Amino acid sequence: MKTLIISGHPDLSTSVANQTILEELEKALPDAEIRKLDQLYPDAVIDVEAEQKALLEADLIVWQFPFWWYSLPWLMKKWLDEVFLHGFSHGSTAKLGGKKLLVSFTTGAPAEAYTGGEGSLGDIQKMVEIFPATAILCGLDYQGALYVHGVGYTTRDDEAKTESQRADAKAYAAKLIARIQEITG
Repeated sequence: MKTLIISGHPDLSTSVANQTILEELEKALPDAEIRKLDQLYPDAVIDVEAEQKALLEADLIVWQFPFWWYSLPWLMKKWLDEVFLHGFSHGSTAKLGGKKLLVSFTTGAPAEAYTGGEGSLGDIQKMVEIFPATAILCGLDYQGALYVHGVGYTTRDDEAKTESQRADAKAYAAKLIARIQEITG
């Protein structure tokens, strides 16, 4: 099975967690294609044909991104809007049906912020409902959402906390890699 990883972080040079996760994926899955949208499209002009070609060649599509404002970051949303066109990703002539989709993301806030209880930001399970809905529309075989919490920007001025985030990202990457290997068998 061919694995395609779409990195939706709009500026990986400012990332600890997403950058670390992608480094671990590159080491563990050398045959996977990793498309870093920020590096491919620094001007935000998406090559729709190239992106659709990469999607068509994949068996497993993995979205890796930071959870911004409870959704996709702007560059990944732009990519989705421009690449997942009617007739390509959905509709009677859709071409992505049957491919597997795994969603992977990081959050800045700790896990407690996403419990849905009093004082939390909301219920993470409700927030991620957009992903299986997208998969259903596109005929994709949704493999779920994996995520790691608490790897935000607020601790970047403290090297020990940054290293802790990097360690958390590496531990998370190991779980993600195991899941990808389980799917691709």
